[in-house]
Amino acid sequence: MSDYDQIAAVRSQALTQLLELRSNPKPTYTIDGQSVSWESYVQSLQATVDWCDLKLIGLDPFEVQSRGVT
Repeated sequence: MSDYDQIAAVRSQALTQLLELRSNPKPTYTIDGQSVSWESYVQSLQATVDWCDLKLIGLDPFEVQSRGVT
């Protein structure tokens, strides 16, 4: 599996989780003194998607047109 495929798979999984969390939001709660914040988790997933987008753009082939004049 290429780097591009792996990053695209991570992006897809993060987007799937974001969609699920946004369609079915959960409350923030505390269990055994530890706070669980779904908002922080959503922000973390969004940061992952943003990072993947930047990496995928960097891996895309690009073309530079130039013209020489003599």
